[in-house]
Amino acid sequence: AHLARIEQVNPRVNAVVTLDADRAMSDAARAQEALARRGPVGVLHGLPVAHKDLVDTAGIRTTRGSPFYRDRVPDRDAPIVTRMRTAGGITLGKTNTPEFGSGSQTFNTVFGATRNPYDLSKTCGGSSGGAAVALASGMVPIADGSDTAGSLRNPAAYCNVVGFRPSPGRV
Repeated sequence: AHLARIEQVNPRVNAVVTLDADRAMSDAARAQEALARRGPVGVLHGLPVAHKDLVDTAGIRTTRGSPFYRDRVPDRDAPIVTRMRTAGGITLGKTNTPEFGSGSQTFNTVFGATRNPYDLSKTCGGSSGGAAVALASGMVPIADGSDTAGSLRNPAAYCNVVGFRPSPGRV
């Protein structure tokens, strides 16, 4: 259902910039098998997750919104990705960000601008605007972001979703 929603909505808002549907479906099948075996499952078991394009994801392009990294595919996951996967989250892909996450508008020369889901002529804020728009549009139930100067909280406010920034060192 989430992949169908991405296909339906994302062309207008440009929030999910790299999608790995095959991997997500394979991971979802394994999650379903774990339930059938009645094995232990994590708190995010089976939930589709999108990761900000600043966060390394093994085997999935991570551009940081920069032409310099346009074709970069990391071989290791960042700790947040590892933790979310360990908790049962299923990675769907990456969300848009300004180059290197620097800016209050979600735009870069690799993928272009992410649009506000309520008014395509307006900004979604930045730098976690792709994540906020993906959430607000129903493309994913959970997404990660980053926040040094409002990069998570501002897009959440612009898109009417919750952006939670824990104290440094807590996550």
